[in-house]
Amino acid sequence: MPTPNQTPEQQARDQIDDRLRQAGWVVQSKNQINLNAALGVAIREYPTDVGPADYVLFVDRQAVGIIEAKREEEGHRLTVAEDQTQGYATAQLKHINHAPLPFTYESTGVLTRFTDHRDPKPRSRPVFSFHRPETLQHWLKAEKSLRARLLDLPALATTGLRDCQIRAIQNLERSFKDNRPRALIQMATGSGKTFTAITAVYRLLKFAKAERVLFLVDTKNLGEQAEQEFMAFTPADDNRQFTELYNVQRLKSRYVATDSQVCISTIQRLYSILKGEELDETAEEVNPNERVQPRAPLPVVYNPQLPIEFFDFIIIDECHRSIYNLWRQVLDYFDSFLIGLTATPDQRTFGFFNENVVSEYTHEEAVTDGVNVGFDVYTIETEITQQGSRLVAKEFVDKRDKLTRQRRWEQLDEDVVYSGKQLDRDVVNPSQIRNVIRTFREQWPDIFPNRQEVPKTLIFAKTDSHADDIIQIVREEFGEENAFCKKVTYQSQEDPKSVLAQFRNDYYPRIAVTVDMIATGTDVKPLECLLFMRDVKSRNYFEQMKGRGTRTLGEDDLKKVSPSVRSRKTHFVIVDAVGVTQSLKTDSRPLERKPGIPLKDLMMAVMMGAQDEDAFTSLAGRLSRLEQQMTPQEQERLAALTGGLRAGQMAKALLHAYDPDAIADQARLDRGLPATAEPPPEALQTARQALMRAAASAFTGEVIEFIDNVRRVHEQIIDTVNLDRVTFAGWDVQAKERALHLIEEFTAFMEQHRDQITALRIYYNQPYQRRNLTFQMVRQVLDILKAEKPMLAPLAVWQAYEQVEGKRAGTPISDLTALVALIRRVVGLDRELTLYEQTVNRNFQQWVFQKQAGAAPKFSEAQMEWLRMIKDHMISSLHIERDDLDYAPFDAQGGLARMYQLFGEEMDGIIEEINEALAA
Repeated sequence: MPTPNQTPEQQARDQIDDRLRQAGWVVQSKNQINLNAALGVAIREYPTDVGPADYVLFVDRQAVGIIEAKREEEGHRLTVAEDQTQGYATAQLKHINHAPLPFTYESTGVLTRFTDHRDPKPRSRPVFSFHRPETLQHWLKAEKSLRARLLDLPALATTGLRDCQIRAIQNLERSFKDNRPRALIQMATGSGKTFTAITAVYRLLKFAKAERVLFLVDTKNLGEQAEQEFMAFTPADDNRQFTELYNVQRLKSRYVATDSQVCISTIQRLYSILKGEELDETAEEVNPNERVQPRAPLPVVYNPQLPIEFFDFIIIDECHRSIYNLWRQVLDYFDSFLIGLTATPDQRTFGFFNENVVSEYTHEEAVTDGVNVGFDVYTIETEITQQGSRLVAKEFVDKRDKLTRQRRWEQLDEDVVYSGKQLDRDVVNPSQIRNVIRTFREQWPDIFPNRQEVPKTLIFAKTDSHADDIIQIVREEFGEENAFCKKVTYQSQEDPKSVLAQFRNDYYPRIAVTVDMIATGTDVKPLECLLFMRDVKSRNYFEQMKGRGTRTLGEDDLKKVSPSVRSRKTHFVIVDAVGVTQSLKTDSRPLERKPGIPLKDLMMAVMMGAQDEDAFTSLAGRLSRLEQQMTPQEQERLAALTGGLRAGQMAKALLHAYDPDAIADQARLDRGLPATAEPPPEALQTARQALMRAAASAFTGEVIEFIDNVRRVHEQIIDTVNLDRVTFAGWDVQAKERALHLIEEFTAFMEQHRDQITALRIYYNQPYQRRNLTFQMVRQVLDILKAEKPMLAPLAVWQAYEQVEGKRAGTPISDLTALVALIRRVVGLDRELTLYEQTVNRNFQQWVFQKQAGAAPKFSEAQMEWLRMIKDHMISSLHIERDDLDYAPFDAQGGLARMYQLFGEEMDGIIEEINEALAA
């Protein structure tokens, strides 16, 4: 943890040191070098002929790389530092004869970028942490880097491949050669995505000498299927099977074999391995985005057993659903090429893979090519499905527990009106289920003429309870035995894999009922009918469900399970009993209850008395996220405005207003009831109203304005849904007017606060005091600016000045230095916008010239080197004090004692003079 007295530079160095040690490096100062201490040694402030490099990396006593350290707030400028890093990498290190160093990093300790200069066109890329010394040593022993080896991939042998597979592999390899980090293969269900991927993996291992490939899935079932396909794969240029040529490991525990060239894993298991946690194996049974997380997920941290460079390539199967939310951080951890496989991408998927779609092969194209079969739709509608129904008070009805299935006979207290959407969730109407099943029983001979047996049919149910009801009625209506219709869900008593194998390969069952277990990623080629008794709002999910019927199958294989067929499988039929083919579909589920309503409007609605649960829940979720971004100063300011409440506490109060347990506890407290007592309904209603009022009372106009400003400062929306295209490139004719308006607003703000804020008061009224201007004083200006006028961000105003003044002024190193330069421009100290570092460098040059021109002794080279360090420190920190000499970079050069040794009794005078001269 950083200490309060640490400078931002030192905090960044400490974090970089920690990251290096985690990756197996020994960190040393330049005064305590011992290259025998470990295979990998990172030396701070190593001297070069262009100045000290922040870190030089040594592997087996040989210099191999450079790390350029930057403060955390400079994370957005890491690419700007690449030339500086390369300058050190090509400079001459003191005491060493060496070639240019191949590996360079720019890092804040939080964000890190890496460049391998052995690549054909070296390009930096973000990495989670630093590579291990053993890895860099291994890379240097190779004749070429991986990206160079990818250029040597030979032409693809096309024997045995479909046109769509050839196109996908060739385009994927072209993407690799262009060093594109992410690629998306979109191929219709049944067109051989996995076979295509395995062919590509084989070529990467054989010709590009890739070390390891990860095949990532999101359910155990998909992992097992992938393993079977790897085992069955025989390459065209070798008569041995893939698993005879390369080791394939499907992860079943935390152990990952280092000699496996292919690892198959669920994303859930890999997350647990990175976290060092045990995995509940049931978590691998269900698509992780369908499972509610029991607690807030912890972020992935560096794991030395599975370093970031462990996999060269990661293939993500069914990537349309496994790359978001918690799971994305697993992919961000590894320094790997990412290849997505899906039949049904959505806009988020395209965005995640940088719109680099190397293959587009639609279901329609697959049907045209004979790779898939098409479908027809047969509709069954009932009155209750369409309109719902009504139960009248005083009637006696069955009530059933959803889990135990236990029934009780009870009289209704009030009328119950329900819609078709509530069927089989809140209300079960056996007649509705029976009429659908009976109609299907009566009509299937017309739907599938000349058949003697019911075609293999999959029924999609809403819930596990609904599935049980359907199974009983199917058996009754068809007059069949248990084997005729079975449930295939994770809750079934029989082994679901065994039932699935029977459904795929045997005569019975003819009908299977599921909720979602085989909605995706499971081949049942003889399947000819899908009966939907649940609606689906997600377009992707619906397409995947339809995909279960698209597989082709020859006549002989189809006859094995459906003896009366007279031809190969030519099509499948969707029997739509709920309007699923007509209902509006969305690309993805909404992540919150009020996704389109601005945060400020939600807060205003709650303040003004809104009481709907969706508003309270959505506002709570957004405040919880915002609290994670707020600075300690912002949290203190919010607490002052709300009487001590943090954003998280406000969120909790909003949730409590609709939490049955919290309401009951409040009611017991209000009535003085024991903890085991059941409060009466009127007490619960009163308690709910009280909790609502308490939650809403925290929101005042001032609080809402403050939170909304904080949100605008911190929140960046990453929009991967709406894809863009260039329609115009050029200057907007009104841009200059907008820039002038922004400058006027900034100037007015400075004038308004010139007497209230210390730093502004000094600049406007007390120029002599500029020598005492500190980092904290300017930070106060920046904090007030962000809170009250976030649109006047220093870099935005900087760009406005550049546009108005008609020339580039350069890029400030931080918001703070930009702000100082802008203040100097506003108060008239500078006639045109000037980088603060240029001002400091100019003032330093003038001061040194004046000192050297006098009768006093000239500065020695050692003294000048020290003065240049002070000048560089003041560029970012604005001011120098004696205490600063105990921190970097001065501590590495001897600190306060060394400066006293150099300047003697004149030391304090020099510090005072340089503060005054450089701030002029």
